Amino acid sequence: MNDCYPFFNTPLPYAYDALEPFIDERTMRLHHDRHLQTYIDNLNRLLEADPSLQKYSLTELLVSQDRLPCQLRTTLINNAGGVFNHRFFFEGMTKTGTRGQAPALFRQITRQFGSMEHFKSCFKEAALSVFGSGYAWLVWEKGGLCIATSANQNTPDLCRTVPLLAIDVWEHAYYLKHYNMRAAYIDDWFRVVNWSCAEARFRRCRII
Repeated sequence: MNDCYPFFNTPLPYAYDALEPFIDERTMRLHHDRHLQTYIDNLNRLLEADPSLQKYSLTELLVSQDRLPCQLRTTLINNAGGVFNHRFFFEGMTKTGTRGQAPALFRQITRQFGSMEHFKSCFKEAALSVFGSGYAWLVWEKGGLCIATSANQNTPDLCRTVPLLAIDVWEHAYYLKHYNMRAAYIDDWFRVVNWSCAEARFRRCRII
């Protein structure tokens, strides 16, 4: 993963049509090649203009807000968040039929939510609750799983939480196929979640 300046758009870990029929090829091309690329281009331009910031990794930009120039802070965080969130979202999906297993994470989900179905219901409710654009997240925080939401391209607090899973509920993530039916998009997204990836993130928390 390209985590330092200059940033470039790394390829998807699967073909553009790999998530069909749940997420369509055209959406994936536009989402990855245009929307994410715009955030990358904007971030590179900002960093090019201020070489003192080029030492920061992508994550460091997001957790070092107090050290960023006041006049650039909001724009930097918006674009760095756009890169981080999109990459995280894309990595968290996989082609149909290869979702993998997450035994440790599934056990923790069952302990906290009672069942996988109840977790999905809670997560879907959170994703539907995002007003306008944003994300719903499953994170590890203070020794437990939490469902969180973020507006626009904000990220969870990366100093206090470990993100495990995220769904992008900006309209450009689903409108070409699902129109304004966010609920249907969320149901289809669950069909392509890369649970093996979420399991690896969970195990890196070192709490097993």
